[in-house]
Formats: sequence, C-alpha cells, structure tokens
Amino acid sequence: MRLGLALGYWGRGPDAGHVPLAREAERLGYDSVWTAESWGSDAFTPLTWIAAHTSRIRLGTAVAQMAARSPAATAMHALTLDHLCGGRLLLGLGLSGPQVVEGWYGRPFPKSPLAATREYVDVVRQVLRREAPVELDGRFHALPYRGPDATGLGRPLKSVTHPLRPRLPVLLGAEGPRNVAQTVSIADGWLPLYWAPGRPEVYGDVVRELPEGFLVAAMARVKVCDDVAEGLLPVKAMLGFYIGGMGHAARNFHARLMARMGYGAEARRIQELFLAGRREEAVRAVPDAFADEISLVGPRERIAERLQLWRAGPVTDLLALSPDPHTLRVLAELNS
Repeated sequence: MRLGLALGYWGRGPDAGHVPLAREAERLGYDSVWTAESWGSDAFTPLTWIAAHTSRIRLGTAVAQMAARSPAATAMHALTLDHLCGGRLLLGLGLSGPQVVEGWYGRPFPKSPLAATREYVDVVRQVLRREAPVELDGRFHALPYRGPDATGLGRPLKSVTHPLRPRLPVLLGAEGPRNVAQTVSIADGWLPLYWAPGRPEVYGDVVRELPEGFLVAAMARVKVCDDVAEGLLPVKAMLGFYIGGMGHAARNFHARLMARMGYGAEARRIQELFLAGRREEAVRAVPDAFADEISLVGPRERIAERLQLWRAGPVTDLLALSPDPHTLRVLAELNS
C-alpha cells in the first residue's frame, strides 16, 4: 500500500507549510500529494506550485469538481500540468452535489449523474488520446454544441497540444454502489469517502473483485497522539460540516453514506442540529466510533495495529490528511 499526502483546500489563504510538507513527504518516500477544491481555492494551481518544488512525488486532484469546468477545459488543465510536472499528474474528478453545483457554479445538477459523469470522462479521454477531433452526441456534454441557441458554426476540434501521456490516470470520487460500479468500469481509480476497512460492503459487491492495477486511493485523518478522543476532534468537526451542511436535508450524499454504514439516526440528528444553526452540538453528536473507524488516530502502537486492516483490503493508496511532519514520518516507518 502506497502513501499519499492530502492537503485539501485553503481557508483564509494559502498555507505556507504546504510546499515544505510536500517536500518532506517526498523525502519520506510518499508516492503522491493531493489537493482539493470546493468553493474557494482551485485544485490545479497549488499542484503547479508544488510541482515546481518537487521532483518525484505524484500530484493528484482529490477532487477537481466537474461543474467547475467543461470536460474539455479540465482536459486542457490536465495535459498542461502533466507536461509541466513531467508526467506526474493523477486526475481525480468529482460531481459534487446540487447545493454546490447550482449554488456556486450556477449550473443545473444533472438529473442523471451517472450519465453526466460518463460523458464527462469520455470527453476528457478523447482530448487526451488526441486520435481524432472530439465529438460526442451527449445529453449533458455535447460536442460540438447543438443546443437551441447554437449558431450552428461549431465543428469538432482536436487539441493543438500533444499530451505527454494519452492514458493519464483518471480517478473518480463516488459514494453510492451504482456510482462505484460505474467508476470501476470507466476510470483508472476510485477516491472513496469515509473508507472504513471493516465495511467494504457499503460500496457494493464490485469492491470485492477490482481489476488488476485499479487504484483505490482512500483519504483518512492520521494523527499520532496519546489522547484518542482529542485526536478525533478534527475528524468530528469535518464530519459535522459534511454530514450536516454539505447538501440539502433531503439530498445529502454524505449523510446517506453514513446511514449505510449503520449510523442513520445519528446522521439525521447531526443534520437537524447543523441546519438549526447549532453547529457545535452537531459536531459533538458525531459518534466517536464512526470518526474512529475512518481514521488512524492514537499512539504509534494503535495506529500500527489498525494499519494492518487498511493493508488487508483493496486500498492501494492511503492518503494521509495530516499537517504534522512527525505523524507523516511515523506512518512512513510503519508502512515500510
């Protein structure tokens, strides 16, 4: 199992420690470093900066949001950055949810998310292969555009830039069993959310028989500490926000996943508290047991024991969400 460093996205501004942390991860033998985006900093620009200060570590987006760019624009970002970093890019994509897609990007959330994702990946693949002008008679991503307001002058085009790698790895963020099954069939890898080593069944039977070479890059908060409860507080804060606020009360994909993992009543309670403005109570309502099973938190010996569960499953890459160099060093030692 390879190790990756997950940096996430910015809050108030760029974290000056991200580049030194990425360089330390590279020195420790980590395979990859990952950025994200929501409705603030983008995923590609920080990776470009990190690429300029590193030489070996792979660079991933976990995730670049599909609604943020047309698939052709995403392919342009990917092939450009892949050239600049010498072929180190891993393109992770995610659909997000209705609140973000419609509230931030001003686009309709697709009525058929699976079809929209298939079309998006199809266009990205066509651009990167550069075998012919890009064409797709799609419902969501038609190229050329033929909508009622089209001029009729659009024609299929082929990228003027030759990609460095026509088969640049594409990974998808997916939560529901049908989405995960499609991901296995159309992508090179999967970015699961809230991976619990003891509950692979919540993602469907497809997880039990993955294709040779298929990537499963799971993110987890990692913290070496004596007090497990205290170490879980950042995990609970994240869960309180995602379960409570990242989606409508009637359509929150994160809450649905938590319910499938056996915490349905708790997920509903977190949503109720968060949406009522009682955010601190929502965080406290996150069960320690749930936060713990999707994390690696505690003394070195406890993390070493629990790490064996991660190694025994389908995860190929553990993406450590940890700003602590000591924790990154311990994890590298335990995984060696």
